[in-house]
Amino acid sequence: MSENTDGVDETASGAAAGAVPGAAAGPEGSGSQPVGRTPSPAEGPSGGPGEGVAAGPAGGAVGGANGGAAGGAVPAPPAAQAPGGAAYNAWQPPRARAGSHSGAPAAPSWAARVRPAEAAPVRTATLAAALAAGLAAALLLGDGLGPGLPLAVLPAVVAAYVAARAAGRAARPWTLVWAVGCLALLVVPALRDSAWPSTLAILSAILLGSLALHGGRTWPGVLLSPFGLVESAVTGTGWAWAGLRSRSGGISKDRWLPIVKAAVVAVALLMIFGTLFASADAAFADLLGDLTPEISLGDGPARTALFVLGAVLALAAARTAAAPLRWDRIEIAPGKPRSRVEWALPLIVLNLLFAGFNAVQLAVLFGGYDKVLSSTGLTYSEYARQGFWQLLWATLLTLVIIALALRWAPRAGAGDRRFVRVVLGVLCAMTLVVVASALRRMDLYVDAYGLTRLRVSVAAMELWLGLVIVLIMAAGVFGARWLPRAVAGSAAAAVLAFGLLSPDGMVAERNVARYKADNKIDLAYFQSLSADAVPALDTLPEPQRSCALRGIGDEMEAAGEVPWYAMSLGEYRARKILRERPVAASYAECSRLGVFGSRVEY
Repeated sequence: MSENTDGVDETASGAAAGAVPGAAAGPEGSGSQPVGRTPSPAEGPSGGPGEGVAAGPAGGAVGGANGGAAGGAVPAPPAAQAPGGAAYNAWQPPRARAGSHSGAPAAPSWAARVRPAEAAPVRTATLAAALAAGLAAALLLGDGLGPGLPLAVLPAVVAAYVAARAAGRAARPWTLVWAVGCLALLVVPALRDSAWPSTLAILSAILLGSLALHGGRTWPGVLLSPFGLVESAVTGTGWAWAGLRSRSGGISKDRWLPIVKAAVVAVALLMIFGTLFASADAAFADLLGDLTPEISLGDGPARTALFVLGAVLALAAARTAAAPLRWDRIEIAPGKPRSRVEWALPLIVLNLLFAGFNAVQLAVLFGGYDKVLSSTGLTYSEYARQGFWQLLWATLLTLVIIALALRWAPRAGAGDRRFVRVVLGVLCAMTLVVVASALRRMDLYVDAYGLTRLRVSVAAMELWLGLVIVLIMAAGVFGARWLPRAVAGSAAAAVLAFGLLSPDGMVAERNVARYKADNKIDLAYFQSLSADAVPALDTLPEPQRSCALRGIGDEMEAAGEVPWYAMSLGEYRARKILRERPVAASYAECSRLGVFGSRVEY
């Protein structure tokens, strides 16, 4: 699976959609035609809009065989005048230059430009891998996520690889980065029991997987790549069906019948001897029961739906790998450049406002909070909580302002580019101070009230926004062609780190440490945490320990036995801890400690 090699000029689209001006112009790819793509009639040899053909007044082609006076053809231009050049355009008649005549080739729409190439015929290995993906999804995902998720995805990866090789696409460095990142993100549900980091990891894995399949490198390519999988889910099914129909008449009965017979005999032998060995040894029966999925008749509809979903998604990945949509061919026209005064005056005023705010923050940092609290009448925690959310919104709005400013920035020459770098660089630097101030306020608020899921998630969001600002500053110095992929990669890396650090475990550890320091704890909040929090809550003294674990223990008891492929590492550890040291506190004792009280998180 390779990246696009269409020779798209990233500077035009990158500067219009948020890339910092001053980046080196020119395509990153080789400019060659993607392997396996047949140019459409509206395209030239390079896959772009067709050139070199102009219609005369009567619709005859330039230089065509019928180009006489009766045909209305215009004589061909001199050979030295290349189509599309200034001399060629000046030489052509006005109607031919404008392309208004019905015989002139019209520029293809964006839908025609991104249309994928004709996919090579589906291979038998791709069909087998898609079938394996459907079976794995039906068997391993019916009881929940966990290690079963990456195991069910692996056949789809094989299907995509085989299809890409059949189409002549080779993996490139960025493709490997996206593929490895996708698989790493799918490990998060196998490690963590908490649903929210696992959900973020799955969504990020879809993004990286689509980037690996499409090879997007511009802003449209990065943002629109996941939508290509939706289109491939439809075309991939027809692609596979066409492959099956072509094989139905070409494969003789003598070739497939022995394979079917051998498979039936193998399944029969496994069932017979597996049953005998299981009845002969209880330990082997337990091992066999743990390894094999338990399927009941009532699970039939759900398992069938999972089979279809897994097979369709595997075919979609394979179809995309064979012939991806070329989202990088979408060109975003840059905005009208403004004069320096018109463009810079609002930004300079905003920079001055940021400078004044940051000066106050530094004064508070070095002068202490007591003077500020006495003058404002706010408490320690109120001052911290009041500012964080506003500063988070200020960071988000600043990124929007930077994107809009780049769209309408002056770009007459090198002087304008340096001017834009200086103004926006100052704004980015000021915003980093705002990010630091917001994180400091959140730290103060956590010291006063403890850590929660919401607080750790928005703090992580603020950290990532600060990283994006640093990437924008680096793009202003080194060029912006890599910025879309860097932002996507940083988001996926942040989600991966967020899941590996176990946010529920962090919340529990921070609150347990706070209880040991000042004897303050909110046992009601722990009832909503996942099994990832159990190791930290297990260190509390009784009866606080049992009361903190009551809600988690009741939830796992209600879930019953969970097979290995649906149990995360966090849940496995929690079940082991609660099995060795069960919850001992009574309902009345936990009620007295406030376990069952209501709580609003903010």
